[in-house]
Amino acid sequence: MHMSASTEPGGEDDGAERRLPAGRKVELAAYVAEVGQVTVARLAKRFDVSADTIRRDLDHLHADGVLIRTHGGAVSLTAFPRPDSGLEVRARVQPSAKDRIGALAAGLVPDGSSLLINAGTTTLALVRHLRDHRDLTIATNSLAIPTEISPKVIRDLYVFGGAVRLTAQATVGPVAFPVMAGGGEVDVRCDFALICVGAVARESGYSTSNLAEAAMMSEMMSRAAQVAVLADSTKFGRQLFAQVAELGRADWFVTDAAPPEDLSEALRAAGVEVIVAKDAGHDD
Repeated sequence: MHMSASTEPGGEDDGAERRLPAGRKVELAAYVAEVGQVTVARLAKRFDVSADTIRRDLDHLHADGVLIRTHGGAVSLTAFPRPDSGLEVRARVQPSAKDRIGALAAGLVPDGSSLLINAGTTTLALVRHLRDHRDLTIATNSLAIPTEISPKVIRDLYVFGGAVRLTAQATVGPVAFPVMAGGGEVDVRCDFALICVGAVARESGYSTSNLAEAAMMSEMMSRAAQVAVLADSTKFGRQLFAQVAELGRADWFVTDAAPPEDLSEALRAAGVEVIVAKDAGHDD
């Protein structure tokens, strides 16, 4: 089936089915860049090829750094915000995937637990799914989490002090609390660290764009008995400026789609349990 120009931006060439794969991938990349975000089903219809063919093309283009592969489709590099973009901008990317990840990660947390949670859009989604929990102690560097969580959920809620990153709505500083002015600090230990990251790759592990935040996230992991790392599928195979930790620092990796085979194998070898929050509404 070929789409008319009035139905799809840019029209449809009757020779699309007969083009060489390289030519199709060039036009596919250009189309994703034009529309910003698109599904596999829409691309398969537009280019008159199978969904499996489109998936392979998208995987190759993602590996070449041309676009960002997502569960169910792709996002253009220009539409995908920089890792240090504002919280409200990043919240508009993959909101459904982050919500599913948050719901699944919340299920790992028993009532009465103590939690270290870093600032981010995925952990913000997680906190919204803690609404039926009770007696939680939460310590975070997020300025947004206290406004999202119900008083019914928490026994105690703490926000780490430090410099404020206004775009991220987060503080950056030591994972500690002073006893009193000029006094010592309380050693913080928790049952779980729930950490969202900006990138995950086989060689570089978990990483983020800000050096100070990476150090803080790493310290949160070291102060928890168990660690869950949260990241949606747009983070696969990417490496950002500052490494947070090697893959094996996590007990669980919670995501919205099965990682590529090389990353899956590396996670298994590191002893990390991968938990996938699949979306029944997408065929991908």
